[in-house]
Amino acid sequence: MFGNPGSLNIFVVLSIGLVFGLKHATEVDHVVAISTIVSRHRNVFRSAIVGALWGVGHTVSLLVIGAIVLSLRIAIPEFVSNWMELAVALMIIGLGISALWRASRKSSEVHVHQHDHDGMSHTHVHFHEKENKHQPAAHARHSHTVSRLGWKPVLIGMVHGLAGSGALTLLVLTQISSSLLGFLYVLTFGFGSIVGMLLMSGLIGLPFAFTSRKLTHLHNSLQTLAAVFSICFGIWYAYKASVF
Repeated sequence: MFGNPGSLNIFVVLSIGLVFGLKHATEVDHVVAISTIVSRHRNVFRSAIVGALWGVGHTVSLLVIGAIVLSLRIAIPEFVSNWMELAVALMIIGLGISALWRASRKSSEVHVHQHDHDGMSHTHVHFHEKENKHQPAAHARHSHTVSRLGWKPVLIGMVHGLAGSGALTLLVLTQISSSLLGFLYVLTFGFGSIVGMLLMSGLIGLPFAFTSRKLTHLHNSLQTLAAVFSICFGIWYAYKASVF
């Protein structure tokens, strides 16, 4: 892939790491997994941050595994990589089931509010996520404070990072002789994956954000579609990564 490792300079290696990291963010299993999380958010910025957090978790796993491989010069056994791929498949199925359950309960979260502004009374129809529900009607003012995104994207990214570490170690051991250069490659690759997932998540979040305000039925349908696709893809991925 790289030719003669001794002839490579650090700029070439880091450039390759960055490009591969950006490309890595577009892999189907990553996109499917992050879509089930992004589908619940109605803000493109929050969707993008979810992707960035996924990339951070992914990078942390790769750095840890990369440090172990580069220092001990050991390869991750194929059967271990297969088990980790299966874990990713099961996680994707679980995310899909969770998203499908959440979408099926959305109808109970539609409610009507009556507001008085400057002596004029009018009604709003609201369709809230669990974390953004209004305070009880007794309060004079509503709270729309966005809750924290949580650790889920980071943990999911870490699992993906562990699953992808087998191919990474093959690259490091066979193509890069310098431990320092190998670690810098992993770091640059991780940075590329963070940027790539931030952009991908923002793009994925666009239709959910666009339909969340006035097209609630379509929004709910998109969430259901993303959940069902996640379950189907997870089942196929589990079959592909079968260790039995």
